[in-house]
Formats: sequence, structure tokens, C-alpha cells
Amino acid sequence: MRRRTFLRASVLGASTMAFTGSLWQGAALAAPAQNATGPYGPLGAADANGIQLPSGFTSQVIARSTQTVPGTSYTWHSAPDGGACFADGSGWIYVSNSEINPNGGASAIRFNSAGAITSASSILAGTRQNCAGGATPWNTWLSCEEVSRGYVYETYPFGGAAVRRPAMGQFKHEAAAADPVRRVIYLTEDETDGRFYRFVPTTWGDLSSGTLQVLRAGTATSGSFTWANVPDPDGSPTVTRGQVSGSKSFNGGEGCHYANDTVWFTTKGDNRVWQVNLTNSTYELAYDDNLVNPGPAPLTGVDNITGSAFGDLYVAEDGGNMEICVITPDDKVSPFLRITGQSSSEITGPAFNPAGDRLYFSSQRGTTGSSSGGITYCVTGPFRT
Repeated sequence: MRRRTFLRASVLGASTMAFTGSLWQGAALAAPAQNATGPYGPLGAADANGIQLPSGFTSQVIARSTQTVPGTSYTWHSAPDGGACFADGSGWIYVSNSEINPNGGASAIRFNSAGAITSASSILAGTRQNCAGGATPWNTWLSCEEVSRGYVYETYPFGGAAVRRPAMGQFKHEAAAADPVRRVIYLTEDETDGRFYRFVPTTWGDLSSGTLQVLRAGTATSGSFTWANVPDPDGSPTVTRGQVSGSKSFNGGEGCHYANDTVWFTTKGDNRVWQVNLTNSTYELAYDDNLVNPGPAPLTGVDNITGSAFGDLYVAEDGGNMEICVITPDDKVSPFLRITGQSSSEITGPAFNPAGDRLYFSSQRGTTGSSSGGITYCVTGPFRT
């Protein structure tokens, strides 16, 4: 049993499990994540970059919007948003979207084994408001347009021309997460009545054709679900979220992360993290800022989400008090870092390098509050692996 599932179930006690008769029913009764001291201890004073971190962690600036990436001739894009890391021999590549409309896109920075920048380049240009996205197991980056009837673009960090993937649906795309077990891609929709989708490719590894499906469930915050085909993925004349009776509405879909037969996604309209248990087709709340007791809730403005090899979830705030918070496998939530002096920005694109000892992320509008003021950072330290 995976670490997170085991810990989540074990806190209920044997009597609860016996009463419910199933692991899911017991887990469903567990409260969403609660306020607690973080696994790395309290945050220290702000460092030279204005970032508060636990003891043992350090930060550095990797790139700044409208300025050349250090050691290269490439100008870093404005409004950096969703991101991911890809192993590249003994080094790695960090990919980041540009949430500009028009003329958005995505860029990549290549690092050597010591974490030093070796090159930077564009991997997508001329698109619209590329917000989040997701990595695939075949080393491509899915860059998602957060506009009405937006597209998913498959990009190639290791070289190659980006390709539009219309079969994945036209809607206000936010994030994507690949599930190599079921061979599907999960997709979030940033609408107040958005839906949660999955794309089932005709051939795994080829996103040129397949079936778009939407999650169907009741109105409760936990229960069972099924998948239903979306008849017209192009969203015209009827938007995709309005095509399937009984599809479940989510208030502002944002980040999405898959690991070990579970997919988590965030909804900004109600500050929730949803947990979808794929082995038994059930869902529940992993976090809700209204259910934190005692308060105040440490995590607000939920947005991008990623996970570590240990099983911790890292959730970035859009606004709030500019934190990345960690939700542990035993359902404890706490701030991991806080950016000071940038209250008109949001934190985007958290992603770990392959070794799991460096966390990349951006402040989309930096200290200026403008899309041209974005700053991309790296935090290094003793992350749990």
C-alpha cells in the first residue's frame, strides 16, 4: 500500500475500518488536512531574495522576465506560470509557460549535474495565455491555453516543433497530469462551473486522436464517480462542460498531479484540494480551508500543485500570503516557504528536479506586480525523498 493511502487509513483506527467495511469508506470519513507544524520546522527570516525558508534550505534566482537567462543569450518570458522538470542525462531541463495573451508560449532552461545553467530556449510561441500544463512519460510538455475554447499544445523540450492537440478538447484549459497505468491524461478547467476531464488516447504516446471524457458524480464532497464521453470536444456550439448530464461541477480548476493510482487537483474558487482514488473510482477532499480547525487556514488561494517522491504535496498560492504549503501523507498542512514583498504576484510552476533536492518555481509578477517582472527561483535543501 502506498505511503499516503496507508497513513490516511491508519489514523482512523481499526474500529472505524471494521464499521465501514472498506478502506475507501474509512478514508472518506477522515478529515481533510489540518494545520500542523511542518516537517522541516518553522520558517526563518527572509533571505536576500525575500524568501522565508526552514533551516537548511537556500534560494537562488534562476531567471527574470524580459532579461537574458544568466550564461545564455535567451530572454526569459513574461508571466512565468506552470512548469515541470525533465531528466537530461546527468542534468535536467526546467520548462515554464508564459501566461501572456496573445504571444504566450513556453521556454526551457537546461542545467548540468551541478545545477548550473547551460542553455535556454523557446519551445512554444504565438499561443494564448499558457497557464499550467503537465509532463508526459515520453518527455513532452503539454502547455495549456487558459482561454475560452483554448487548446493543448504538445511541446518538445529536447527538440522538435510544438503540435496542437485538438482531440484533447477546446475549453479553458488549466493543468494536465499523465496516468501511465490507465494510459490517460487528466485535465482541469478554469471556470467557476468547470469540469474534471480525462483524455484517452487511441494509442498511448500519441495524442493526435482519442476520446475526451468527463467525470460524473453527485454534488457531495465525497463519493463514487464514473466517466462519460464528451460528444463534441471542440466545445461548439455547446461548451464541453455543458454537454454531459450529471457531470460534476468544480469551482475554478487549477493544478493537477498524479502519483500511485491517485490524482489530486485544486479548485481556486473554494480553496480546495480534491483527491481522486482511481483504483476504486471514489473521490474526497484532501484539503478545504473552511474545514481547518484550529484556524486560521495556512493555505489559501490554492493553485499549482506538485508532489515529491516521499509523497508530500506542495501547493502554490495565487495571492494568499505568497506561500508554497506542504500537505503530508498523514494529512497535515503547513507553510514550506513564503515570498515577502510581492503581494501583487502569485506563485507558479513548482517542480522538483529528478533527484528531488531542488524545487523550481516562479513569482509570476515579482516585486513590480507586472507580468514583465516575473522571477523564477530554485530552492535547494534536505527535502524528504
